Amino acid sequence: MLGLALGLALALSFSVLAAEPAATAAAVPAVSGGVAGQLTQLVFGLLLVLGLIFFLAWLLRRVQQAGPAGKGQVIELIGSRALGPRDRLMLVQVGSEQILLGLSPGTITALHVLKEPVPVPATTEKATPEFAQHLLKMLGKDQKDKK
Repeated sequence: MLGLALGLALALSFSVLAAEPAATAAAVPAVSGGVAGQLTQLVFGLLLVLGLIFFLAWLLRRVQQAGPAGKGQVIELIGSRALGPRDRLMLVQVGSEQILLGLSPGTITALHVLKEPVPVPATTEKATPEFAQHLLKMLGKDQKDKK
């Protein structure tokens, strides 16, 4: 969607810039702007296009954040464990039911539906993978700095 918006903005700006010389030449045929006038027009046109691109990117982020990101989530990831370089076990909660999934390249398999849900400790901080914890410790950064 961002690519479409950027393409549309660029096409619109190029059509406006291409139409401007013809319109200005028809309106003021006797006055020539010179090199400085053309350079100023080019710089202002470029700034207009860049401003439009940044505005559209900002608007797209705002629209995506306004959607139901965290509210109303039905599926929640409880935990995950790597079994190998490409295989994982994941515990997923769907409503009040917990399902153990096996993930491998190209397949997801429901391995077991738990009769009693595993109690999940109510922590405010999300679990950080072990490598990230060690890296943060080596860099001397506390996990609270990430927020």
